[in-house]
Amino acid sequence: MTGQSPSATGSTRASRISPASGSFAQGTPLLNRDHLIIAVSIVALTAISWANLMSTTSGVHSHTVAQPYALGAATWTVMMIGMMAPSALPFLTTFAVMARRRGGGNPLLLTSMFLLGYLLVWTGFSAIAAAVQLALHAMSLLSHKSASLSPFLGGALLIAAGVFQWTPAKHACLRNCRSPLGFLISEWRDGLGGACRMGLVHGAFCVGCCWLLMLLPFAAGVMNLGWMLAITVFVLLEKALPAGDMLARAGGAVLAGYGAWMIWSTYN
Repeated sequence: MTGQSPSATGSTRASRISPASGSFAQGTPLLNRDHLIIAVSIVALTAISWANLMSTTSGVHSHTVAQPYALGAATWTVMMIGMMAPSALPFLTTFAVMARRRGGGNPLLLTSMFLLGYLLVWTGFSAIAAAVQLALHAMSLLSHKSASLSPFLGGALLIAAGVFQWTPAKHACLRNCRSPLGFLISEWRDGLGGACRMGLVHGAFCVGCCWLLMLLPFAAGVMNLGWMLAITVFVLLEKALPAGDMLARAGGAVLAGYGAWMIWSTYN
């Protein structure tokens, strides 16, 4: 019996799930159905999240005072789902294709586990952000009217976010968020646990890529829907567009410039 080298094995594995293979690239009724179900589910999840946020902001200004920690963490979690679920769609559809080709389980169930892992990471981020919000309220660093930092601190946060957009750490994480197929080939694990693990790893890369952007509501108001929508669109574009890495840097320059103007305006 002749053995097969690791490189040959890896090449065989990659060729089975490469988009260059006809069966991967060519749609089938089952794949089309999977993609439709996933897309509708993400749209519905995003819509429900934004509807909840709009309902919250139209309430009796509950966001302008220090919330109990559990309520704050839940609010941040809904925010992160509404802002980050859309940019996960390319990963979810690519994952579904690979899961169906490889077999070993229901592709939609496996995709759901991947999404669960992804959202668990953002839930953890939300728990930290809520704790930061509570601490800032306790130190009287957030406005009680808009739950925002002072112009000086808000400007400093914008500058930090803008500078981070140019760092190697940002772009190392962004590369993983922009390459669904490459990430899944290198990180693939079988089974429900493997799918959840891959979602956790992908979520960790996304947090590493976007964590400062997700904190920008502190600069404009924690429940400022306009800022939240702008950040959502920007994150989606920097991940999806061919020139997304250049867009990330350009956006960083704009953020840093706006932050510098905010600080300058406090003294003039």
